[in-house]
Amino acid sequence: MPTKEKTCRYCQNPARLVHPGAVGYPYRSDFGPVWICVPCEAWVGCHKGTTNALGGLANAELRDWKMKAHAAFDPLWQAKIRRDGCSRSKARRAGYRWLSEQLGIPPEKTHIGYMSVEECQRVVQVCEAIRRKA
Repeated sequence: MPTKEKTCRYCQNPARLVHPGAVGYPYRSDFGPVWICVPCEAWVGCHKGTTNALGGLANAELRDWKMKAHAAFDPLWQAKIRRDGCSRSKARRAGYRWLSEQLGIPPEKTHIGYMSVEECQRVVQVCEAIRRKA
């Protein structure tokens, strides 16, 4: 499988694909490969069984905000599964379409894995406002 090289969003240098057990590997050995920019301490994991990145490289601050954004957003689309009895993929797609409208971002660019700190902060604000109304 060809591996598409990732570029660091902070320094624009190429990131390295590292596998469990390699020097500088930031995760547990059972996690899987990651793309990493060692000087920036930015990394992103890969989809299970692939070298395809889960999003863009992220430093500690952005990784923290991505986790907060997922913590705010994921319960909303997961509730659709319970409420409407739809599949996980259908509920998640619908959730991202809704989020796209809320943020004014094109649907094809609306994915937490590729967002900036500011966009993740907006996700948290929008999702928390919806939960407060419920």
